[in-house]
Amino acid sequence: MDDTTMEPVLEDPWADPDAHLGIVGITDVPGGCVVTQPWGYVPSTPEVTLPLSEGTVCYSLFANPKSGDQGLVSRDGAIEDSDTLPGGGDAGGHLTADEILAEYLYQGEAVAYVCAKAGLRLPDARAIIGPPDLWVRLPERDR
Repeated sequence: MDDTTMEPVLEDPWADPDAHLGIVGITDVPGGCVVTQPWGYVPSTPEVTLPLSEGTVCYSLFANPKSGDQGLVSRDGAIEDSDTLPGGGDAGGHLTADEILAEYLYQGEAVAYVCAKAGLRLPDARAIIGPPDLWVRLPERDR
């Protein structure tokens, strides 16, 4: 989507929420890409994450203002873990030593935790805070 098309969306993403939920930002980063949607949850849905995880891993994060951070891990087109609490500090006995270390290092830092678990190395915050490299409209089936 070009800048002219995106300008009214960015000014008021709630003007047409149904249409605007189908728009996501994509930014290329070392290790993969970051898919964002400042006004919605769509990048964290299986309809988006499963195709993205084909041949790799995808860790999505929905920063839910009502219930907190929620994660979904998919690998090779299948959900591996859901309802995770990225950066939530879980150090239970079911975790490996590496997982406990990651939980400790990224406690309270959900975005950093998700990026590290997905193998992404962001050079700066632009992939998260914007603007993305590219705005795209998802196919109708992905909304």
